[in-house]
Amino acid sequence: MKLIKTIDAAGQVLCHDITRIVRGETKGPAFRKGHIITEADIPALLDMGKEHVYIWELAPGQLHENDAAEILCGICRGAHISRSEVKEGKIDLTAETDGLFTLDKDKLNRINSLGQIAIAARHDNFPVKAGDALAGMRVVPLVIRGERLNAAREIGGGVPLMGVLPYKVKKAGVVTTGSEVLNGRIADAFTPVIEEKLAEYGTGVLMRSLPGDDPARITAACMEMIGAGMDIVICTGGMSVDPDDRTPLAIKNTGARVVSYGAPVLPGSMFMLAYYAAPQGDVPILGLPGCVMYSKRTIFDLVLPRILAGVKISAENISGMGAGGLCLNCGECAFPNCGFGK
Repeated sequence: MKLIKTIDAAGQVLCHDITRIVRGETKGPAFRKGHIITEADIPALLDMGKEHVYIWELAPGQLHENDAAEILCGICRGAHISRSEVKEGKIDLTAETDGLFTLDKDKLNRINSLGQIAIAARHDNFPVKAGDALAGMRVVPLVIRGERLNAAREIGGGVPLMGVLPYKVKKAGVVTTGSEVLNGRIADAFTPVIEEKLAEYGTGVLMRSLPGDDPARITAACMEMIGAGMDIVICTGGMSVDPDDRTPLAIKNTGARVVSYGAPVLPGSMFMLAYYAAPQGDVPILGLPGCVMYSKRTIFDLVLPRILAGVKISAENISGMGAGGLCLNCGECAFPNCGFGK
């Protein structure tokens, strides 16, 4: 610390709180420790009787917490993310648009492991709305060695740790299997569920088909939808290992590359994902088990935001869903603000 004249303090970092007392009205800090004194602050300080103040003497290579927060923001902030002004050494990030929040967790952990750096973020690969909080960041001390921030920059590698991917899949086709639906013995209760979930992300069902249980007809319905330019094809039902459940066979027979049949997620273990190489790009074909129709949240809710944001899902992504893959079927569902899928 160094004691200097207040009239010479502009640009210096205050190293203690300064309290203002107004008799009968208020008593509290007018200036906080760490505040960078401005020319406009000097008259107010003098009015409070502060002709001298203690300021931090930054050694060569040291950074004030505000400057450090700006560096961390530059490392973290990617596309479609807004930032706050720096306040008491902290910057907050929020979503500019609806979309899928992405985060490089490995780099985040490595940067936080450097010590004296605190970056807190929400879980990645989950949907966010415009204005949602995404992350907050600061350094722990009031001043920090610049080398630590340089190391954080190196870990970041010039690629932002965080981003929001807007949804781009807009046209969906639904193939509702089952002879009982085709023959009108029961109403199709599955498609309305799919329509409701897709609508959450601005995607509409433009094509529907009722091919029954004939795998050839299911395959043909998928191919017709892909040929018509659908961005995603969703097959509902017929996904179990029962002999008359033929949807997995029908999806394979399209020639699509099967990523996974089965997933370590409950509800939704009989889920299937494949990609068909179409002229317009790889079209995801999803096989949804019956649980999607009656369970509030399933594997469909975990993969759908990624698919609609254009993220290619791998077999490793699906096999890694086991930890956190058990829905607890809470009486009042708070998804995605819960442990399911995390």
